[in-house]
Amino acid sequence: MKKSLLGLLVFGFLFSTLVFAQDASSSGGSMGQDSSMGAKKEKAPKAQNIKGTISDDGKSFTADKDKKSWNIVNPEAVKGHEGHHVVLNAHVYADKGEIHVMSVKMMADKGKKDSKM
Repeated sequence: MKKSLLGLLVFGFLFSTLVFAQDASSSGGSMGQDSSMGAKKEKAPKAQNIKGTISDDGKSFTADKDKKSWNIVNPEAVKGHEGHHVVLNAHVYADKGEIHVMSVKMMADKGKKDSKM
C-alpha cells in the first residue's frame, strides 16, 4: 500500500513537472513570436505607389521606372490583372526582392490607342 501510494505521488510529481515545463516553454515561445512579429510589423516599409506590369502568371511585377522585377508575396491580390499595366500600392521589401500588394489600379497603356475611328 505504501509503495503504491509513493509511486502515485512520484508519478504525479513528474507529470506535473513535465506539464509545467511544457507550458512555460510554449508560453515563452509564443511571447518570443509575438515580440518578433511586433518587430516585423514595425520594420514593414511604408506603402508606396509603383507603376509597372504584372507578369502573365501574376507572380511577379516589373517596375516601369527601373525595370526591376519583384516577386509578389500575395499573388491573389492581383488576380485578374495578369499581364496588365497597373499602379500598385505596395510594401516594398528591397532586401528580399519582394512586394506585398495592398491595392491595384489599372492604367491605360500608352502604346495602345482605340481603333474605333
